[in-house]
Amino acid sequence: MNGESLELKLLVGLGNPGEQYQNSRHNIGFAVIDELARKHRARFTLKRCRSLVARTEIGGCSVLLAKPLTFVNVSGTAVACLIRWMAVETSDLLVVLDDVNLPFGKVRIRPRGGDGGHKGLRSIIEHVSSEEFPRLRVGVGSEALPDDLTDFVLGAFTEDEMDEIPAVVETCCRAAETLVVRGTGYAMNEFN
Repeated sequence: MNGESLELKLLVGLGNPGEQYQNSRHNIGFAVIDELARKHRARFTLKRCRSLVARTEIGGCSVLLAKPLTFVNVSGTAVACLIRWMAVETSDLLVVLDDVNLPFGKVRIRPRGGDGGHKGLRSIIEHVSSEEFPRLRVGVGSEALPDDLTDFVLGAFTEDEMDEIPAVVETCCRAAETLVVRGTGYAMNEFN
């Protein structure tokens, strides 16, 4: 760093705390944030706003990686607290989350929008009072979705899906890095 102030970004992965949820579909956001931390040599040494946080730098931007420990459906309290603590705009936030409406492994970046039926995203929108933040949706859906999605999203990936998870997570990391460095529009063109 050459003394210039770096742009600051907040990257939040959604997931549920606890070993029983570690390989669940709902925790794909945690998996992406963990891999970003590994790639950029960041360690989750801080606990702020009911979240594990790690600082790093991606392409000249100062980045805070965060994993709220509030459970997915009530993530908004932690995210709103992190935004206030960091004194950043919602446009400097990227939320990484699972999406049952996308086929497994499909990545979709949106610059803003509604919750799409995702309770965690709904909680964030309510607590930050805005839909104006980018989100990276990771497809965890299957051809035959059950009527009750709770057990499905809290359930583990199949063996075949687990074999593909490293490639999916790597794609999501590249998408998040591109968004931080080149902007949402560029990342959408490259990864959607």
